[in-house]
Amino acid sequence: MQHRVHRFVSNDLTLRAAAVNATDVVKEMQKLQTLRPLPTVAVGRAVVGSLLMASQLKDGQQVGLYFRSSGPIGAIYAEAHFDGRVRGYTPHALYEPANYDTLSLKDAVGKDGVLTVTRHQPFQKQPFTGSVEMVSGEIGDDIANYLQKSQQIRSLVSLGVYLDSFGQVRAAGGLLIEVMPGVEDDIVDRVQKNAEKMSTGVSKLLLDGANPIELVKPYLDGIPFTELDHDYPISYSCPCDKDRVMQALEIMGIAELEDMVSKDEAAEVTCQMCGRPYEIPVDDLREIKNRLFRNSLN
Repeated sequence: MQHRVHRFVSNDLTLRAAAVNATDVVKEMQKLQTLRPLPTVAVGRAVVGSLLMASQLKDGQQVGLYFRSSGPIGAIYAEAHFDGRVRGYTPHALYEPANYDTLSLKDAVGKDGVLTVTRHQPFQKQPFTGSVEMVSGEIGDDIANYLQKSQQIRSLVSLGVYLDSFGQVRAAGGLLIEVMPGVEDDIVDRVQKNAEKMSTGVSKLLLDGANPIELVKPYLDGIPFTELDHDYPISYSCPCDKDRVMQALEIMGIAELEDMVSKDEAAEVTCQMCGRPYEIPVDDLREIKNRLFRNSLN
């Protein structure tokens, strides 16, 4: 079964919502990148959050979330398109704490940091970019803080990734409720009170068989709403190719490329987003190194 983001709007147009079961997408990401448990939860939440945000854009648009923080996981990136394509990454995929009992997700991510959000539109040379300080490291709260401070949108963001005792993904998903600008506080209060009644997180609800509509209903209790059309199946998708990988090699610098060239053999480079391997001939490595050297002289 292919899942998709479900979108909703209240009948009085005071708020809009989106919910998704992203279990299969986060499972695939964990497998491709051999993510350890805490990085899986951190990047998984970011991936779910980006899917929800992208669903509220327009066709052809995409959103990127870049968390840079003080915790040992340190950096998280997620990118989603309106049509359901998504990918995510952390450079610390193999991070494991010495003691899982004493380290929470917010400690692993770190609340002291910056969330940068980029929105790309077709035919637009430069994306819209906004940055805010992180407030919790829980990902969902940080996204809500961005929406409030950067776009003046009050929101509720609930994201979750449920792991079994072996650290494998069993459920992942979330919901995003946005209150339209100018709406009276009583609508916000009602959503908040409904949220306070919830005793089970979204990932556990999904594990117990809830669908996206059933995720949203408790939060919108007493608020009539309608589901909107959004027929785009979600998928983990990476647009990498050999040319992009070779461009990424330029970041390594002359010294490291020189070391690779000295081995006089092709290098196997793996895309960190999807795990796809690329074989780069030594002549190509040499050309990249020489180009960097020439540029350094200018």
